[in-house]
Amino acid sequence: MSTIPDTAPAQSEDVFSFWPRHNEAIYRRLESKHAWLEEKHHPDSVRGRADDPLEHQMTLNIGPQHPATHGVLRCVVKLDGELIEKCVLDIGYLHRGIEKLAESKTFQEFMPYTDRMDYLAPYASNVAWCLAVEKLAGIEVPERAQWIRMIMCELARISSHMLWLGVGLMDAGAVSVFLWTFQGREDLYTIFDEIAGARFTVSHSRIGGLVSDITPRTLELIYDFVKRYPAIIEGWRTLLNRNRIWIGRNEGVGVVSGEEAIELGLTGPNLRGSGVPYDIRRFEPYLYYDEVDFIIPLRTEGDCLARYHVRMEEMLETIKIIEQCLDRLPDGPIRADDAKWAYPSKDEVYYSMEGLIHDFMYTDTGVCPPKGAAAYHAIESPKGELGFYLESDGTGSPWRVRINAPSFSNLQGLEHMMEGHPVADIVVLIGSMDPVMGEADK
Repeated sequence: MSTIPDTAPAQSEDVFSFWPRHNEAIYRRLESKHAWLEEKHHPDSVRGRADDPLEHQMTLNIGPQHPATHGVLRCVVKLDGELIEKCVLDIGYLHRGIEKLAESKTFQEFMPYTDRMDYLAPYASNVAWCLAVEKLAGIEVPERAQWIRMIMCELARISSHMLWLGVGLMDAGAVSVFLWTFQGREDLYTIFDEIAGARFTVSHSRIGGLVSDITPRTLELIYDFVKRYPAIIEGWRTLLNRNRIWIGRNEGVGVVSGEEAIELGLTGPNLRGSGVPYDIRRFEPYLYYDEVDFIIPLRTEGDCLARYHVRMEEMLETIKIIEQCLDRLPDGPIRADDAKWAYPSKDEVYYSMEGLIHDFMYTDTGVCPPKGAAAYHAIESPKGELGFYLESDGTGSPWRVRINAPSFSNLQGLEHMMEGHPVADIVVLIGSMDPVMGEADK
């Protein structure tokens, strides 16, 4: 008969007591946050306020079910009237153990899971994973496949920024722009559907190349999109840049200096909105970004309005990148011609015994990087630096996987930004950071 180990709970009901204990820890952390935060954000209102006979202070939970938290984000705030005195973020409500799941899958099997991380720009996550595996295994990808990856990643960037713009404005009370941006996303989904056969979770990129080539119809749709949408985006800017309500809700809200942004670990548009001109596409080029011309949008104010301007300008610069990629798109294969690096084409699988064997072996085992090899590769996703760290044990599955998710990094700055602001600014601040909880919680 087996015995209960000494480490087991003394009472069986203790197994089910996590939630009360977790809540107690959250509230204890909220109360124990350092007093210097209060002095820094609103020193005049803090002095002489030890007693609260009129009960102005209250603790409020916002999320994880609230729609304005952009997913399952829980904000526990201590209010003094309308003012946020202290804030603690509680994440993990969408935790699925993706890093450990990756260690139980082959490198290719994990591809669909990357779609479910930043599900607003799944193609970027696909490419980030492929580039990390290809770096780990030393796989050379054909030039045409790399240019197509660039085009699709930039389209995913626009799609992500459109949703950020529409949802952020709807949080602030403007519904019209939400409908307009979703029309733009429908146009982009038509493109994704044409090239990948799926609108949302595309899984089109493959280790060693792509699953299918870009079709003439897809090229027509992309050409039409890049022709029409600069004027449409400029129209949105003309409307919003002169809107007193939108400017009033964002200007001077959530100010983060360049030094603070670096200390807090901000990345992507949130970092560039604070005056730090860092973009991986420029400073650590991957694919062929070093061969295209584009400007890194930059603002120095560090507030929500600055982050809005950076993303709006970034959409226009992204369209310029796509136009250059289309002009330089070469002919050639779309996957590596090596059975140990990439899947064979369907023609090989259907009409040759060797192709069928290679397809079976690649599905069963896949690419096997050298034992002891390790690699980290990052891309500039719409949210910021998205990187994968991989270690190999010589088999077809990774020995260790670690994900550097930009949404997780950016949430580190949200507590700092909220404290000292009215509670009404919470939805604007969260929208300004543009987190995706599937990526942050992993």
